[in-house]
Amino acid sequence: MHAWLAELNQWLGANPQWLGATIFIVACIECLAVAGLIVPGTVALFAVSALAGGGALGLGDTLLLGYAGGLLGDGLSYAIGRGMHENIRRLPGLRSHPQWLGGAETFIQRYGVASLLVGRFIGPLRPMLPMVAGMLEMPLPRFILVSLVAAAGWSVAYLLPGWMTGAAVRLPLPPGFWPQAAVVVIGLVVLIGLAVNSSLRRQPGATVVTSAASFVLMLSVFLGWPYLTHFDEGLVTLVQEHRSELLDRIVVAVTRLGDFRTQLCVGVLLTSLLLVARHWRHALFAGGVLLCTALGNGTLKWLFARTRPEVLSTPLSTYSMPSGHSSASFAFFLVLAVLASRGQPPRMRLTWVLMACIPALSIALSRVYLGAHWPTDVLAGALLAVFVCAAGLAITLRVHRLEPLGWRTWVLLLVPCLLLFAWFTWHDLADALARYAY
Repeated sequence: MHAWLAELNQWLGANPQWLGATIFIVACIECLAVAGLIVPGTVALFAVSALAGGGALGLGDTLLLGYAGGLLGDGLSYAIGRGMHENIRRLPGLRSHPQWLGGAETFIQRYGVASLLVGRFIGPLRPMLPMVAGMLEMPLPRFILVSLVAAAGWSVAYLLPGWMTGAAVRLPLPPGFWPQAAVVVIGLVVLIGLAVNSSLRRQPGATVVTSAASFVLMLSVFLGWPYLTHFDEGLVTLVQEHRSELLDRIVVAVTRLGDFRTQLCVGVLLTSLLLVARHWRHALFAGGVLLCTALGNGTLKWLFARTRPEVLSTPLSTYSMPSGHSSASFAFFLVLAVLASRGQPPRMRLTWVLMACIPALSIALSRVYLGAHWPTDVLAGALLAVFVCAAGLAITLRVHRLEPLGWRTWVLLLVPCLLLFAWFTWHDLADALARYAY
């Protein structure tokens, strides 16, 4: 595997004009039924996206090609399942490994449409679920709609790290960038490892472990940010090298989803709808986490009084650390993930959390792109939200259980919240595109 991957990288380095096509093809194969289980597409995607980040392709082009390739893989898999039905069990690979199809079939029958969103981030299930959806005759419009959303998150999660790595290697970054970046990465790996391990082992104090670990790491960031200046300055320099006018305006629309106005409206709406549905405990948990996160952010920002990066043409008057957009967005989406994962096995709970981190991370990173916050500001805000959410869940579970919410309740919750988000997004994005066209 390593030999052919090294040869592929060497060939693409000599023929960069084929890099875009390669990203598209590898993404397609990674999401293609059966083939995605055999070909190490995740490793190949990281390698080719790192080459793209080295200067051959911009970030937008890389993500778009991966997105299109993933959609094609989904469409082909769905068509195979829809056309062959039960005969797909005779396909090469599935005859000798019936558990591949059996696991995907059980998963999609249990979780329905949500399985296509969640399973997108579970390696063994990703290439099989679209084919099983076709085999079970899921309506095509519903499949297309879910696939469009799932592929967008997947392309960001699987291509952005490689592209950023390649771009970081290419640019002349401060000499202390890589050691400091290694410290940050190790800290995050330890936190994620502790959270995942305690959850998978079904340890009674899993939420307490996650809360304590995130608090320690958050405290380390607050006290150690003066020693991470090369990391902050290096990432800001890296991001500013790849800005464009159109992307600026789109990112502004994304970042406004984390504005105090937006998060306040959506948080109040979510809590109110839970109260209307008479889920008092869930409302207390959601409202408590969102309120405590907001209060903690304001207090810490006043306490540390860190200045913002000198990137904005009109500097903001408020202080920088921690990022309010980061803490608010992570708190909101993590609350949704916790409520969605009630009564489900550990792997599903972790997958819901992973999915929740994608929109939250998009909002948080938009602050770094626009130069409104340092990367450690964003990291501190995210850790604050994780700490408060995990602590709130641990306290709640000590007092009473959080029962799973029914699908009717989820319709009541999600439709108004998504419509409110969509209204803010459309309003800001339309304004941004109109100004760009003008």
